[in-house]
Amino acid sequence: MSRVGKYPVEIPAGVQVALAGQTLSVKGKNGELKMEVADLVEVKVADGKVSVAPRHETTPARMMWGTTRALIANMVHGVAHTFSKSMEITGTGYRAQVQGSNLVLNLGFSHDVTYPIPTGIKITCEKPTAIKVEGADKRLVGQVCAELRKWRPPEPYKGKGMKFDGEYILRKEGKKK
Repeated sequence: MSRVGKYPVEIPAGVQVALAGQTLSVKGKNGELKMEVADLVEVKVADGKVSVAPRHETTPARMMWGTTRALIANMVHGVAHTFSKSMEITGTGYRAQVQGSNLVLNLGFSHDVTYPIPTGIKITCEKPTAIKVEGADKRLVGQVCAELRKWRPPEPYKGKGMKFDGEYILRKEGKKK
């Protein structure tokens, strides 16, 4: 039984939610997000709240009930505020900088890695070893961070690589003589 799905999503001031068929659109100060609602659930927008209910009492419908409610809550939060993730780069000579609409990473390869910043995402580098990814879409922010981390994940011996702020890397002991 879903415990998340039964609570309606509050719509804060300055956010508009519209439902057209199976397409839900949420618009706020940080942009507009759209989502196709699954046929297994029914979404209603009324009295400043978005409520979700399963159409049938089947297991897949009840699974999508909580999932859809969580996705709608993330969309409403994203357009009202923003989601952000911070990353750290550790390693001698490793650094990052934003050049126009690209993020240029120097990660110890023979070439610089150029990552095109997707639309809807804002990347800033306060320091050459700190990256902050911000956006209204929580899934897209996480996906961008995962793609950046893929280039140089943290290794357990010296701790070099890209990691999230606050992430603890389990260190291993090196070779012994």
